[in-house]
Amino acid sequence: MSLAIIFISPFIFQYISVSPEETYVISFLFFLHFIHFIFIVFFSHSFISSHQGETPAAPIRKASPVVLSIIFSVCILSFAQDFLGQTFCTLGEIIGSTGGRLEKTLSGIPGKKCGAIIFTAEELSNCRDIATMQLCANKLDKKDFFGKSDPFLVFYRSNEDGTFTICHKTEVIKNTLNPVWQPFTIPVRALCNGDYDRTVKVDVYDWDRDGSHDFIGEFTTSYRELSRGQNQFNVYEVLNPKKKGKKKKYINSGTVTLLSFKVESEYTFVDFIRGGTQLNFTVAIDFTASNGNPSQPTSLHYMSPYQMNAYAMALKAVGEIIQDYDSDKLFPAYGFGAKLPPDGKISHAFPLSGDNENPNCVGIEGVLEAYFQSLRTVQLYGPTNFAPVINKVANCAAEITDGSQYFVLLMITDGVISDMVQTKEAVVNAASLPLSIIIVGVGPAEFDAMEELDGDEVRVSSRGRFAERDIVQFVPFRDYIDRSGNQVLSMARLAKDVLAEIPDQLLSFMKSGGVEPRPALSSSPLPELHRHI
Repeated sequence: MSLAIIFISPFIFQYISVSPEETYVISFLFFLHFIHFIFIVFFSHSFISSHQGETPAAPIRKASPVVLSIIFSVCILSFAQDFLGQTFCTLGEIIGSTGGRLEKTLSGIPGKKCGAIIFTAEELSNCRDIATMQLCANKLDKKDFFGKSDPFLVFYRSNEDGTFTICHKTEVIKNTLNPVWQPFTIPVRALCNGDYDRTVKVDVYDWDRDGSHDFIGEFTTSYRELSRGQNQFNVYEVLNPKKKGKKKKYINSGTVTLLSFKVESEYTFVDFIRGGTQLNFTVAIDFTASNGNPSQPTSLHYMSPYQMNAYAMALKAVGEIIQDYDSDKLFPAYGFGAKLPPDGKISHAFPLSGDNENPNCVGIEGVLEAYFQSLRTVQLYGPTNFAPVINKVANCAAEITDGSQYFVLLMITDGVISDMVQTKEAVVNAASLPLSIIIVGVGPAEFDAMEELDGDEVRVSSRGRFAERDIVQFVPFRDYIDRSGNQVLSMARLAKDVLAEIPDQLLSFMKSGGVEPRPALSSSPLPELHRHI
């Protein structure tokens, strides 16, 4: 049985999908089966000569599955990633070293030499192009004894000192000599640092489970050659220098063909702002009873004559930065979860200005003034419903999707969302619109449910439909309270983290809609948002 397993194992690996860790396990088990087989053969004479009692091989045969499993469990620990050492240096040390090449000794393991690491530095070009390409190969060398080859490509960028640095690896295509790799995308800056004629070296390997991949061959090209796309000149001979030196009749180890090549410009947040994209800032404030009576110092809405409450501080910290990106400085401001005069009707999207026809406030100071005035006129109530105000802002965003405007909704709340199902649906619907939602949680409450909306780890979904983009950023205000009392620094950190995802979210919308920035309107200096990101 062990011998049969040994001979069929290479064929099994060709037709099953296993991870690298699993292949280590299975390969080692096959090896143990082989040892088991050797033991059986070695002691077989005892088994043949004796029909009574147990032979010397019998205990081994009976115990081997358990014993060998234990041996395997111990040995597999060696496959774990090990700490090899550490070192520290500055960019200045690297640049200032001879030839721009700095060698540092690794340390960190007592009594052991950890080796060395070499640093090089090169100034990046301002090239922002991104290349997408696809390649295939034909008639590559057969490297596996029981199969064909498991080929993959490794791309190297040439450095200024003549050395090469890996910049991309393709996926492995199992058991074939004619692989077709998936298209991949790479910044042109990473491929050649914007130097279109710089050599790009490509190695072709046969993947092995133990990491000792077999070298099939290599070829060189350049960005300029690749950019010509699919043609007769972008068919490359894969050459193995050792084989070429040993065999007179050696031609090549196969060919690699460029199937497609496309270049796109990578636009930045600044490109769109310079092109005239405006950020429309909207505020929504929680007026539910869980905030406490505004006349009491324990209330989160308490208006102290000496300092701003958490709502006002969060609003001011974020608003004062983002307002520079809004030319008219008119900000719609809403409240939710309050009973409104005169009839006590509960509203989850009432204008703080008191004017249903015009919810705008002039500047952040105008928003703060309207907020304080609303605290004097409305009754805090509940529940904490987010969906109505999200849908209101989303309806405005849906009217302008040409990239000229991008909406940012700041919601400040103290508690758990009451309408989570409806809120998730509102977020999923809004994810295809030019809209980002910032949620700041104030007070001591647990905000675990808010993390569901912040789709950094798992994209928000509703009724089986996932949000097209991650548009929600949640931060708890308590993480930014400076114990030393330095509110300026605290609010600067809050603004930085709250606004951190806005540029990428704006870019993801523009890219999904194929929107390109307009030409720069003027050379006037930019607002300071990019410094807070």
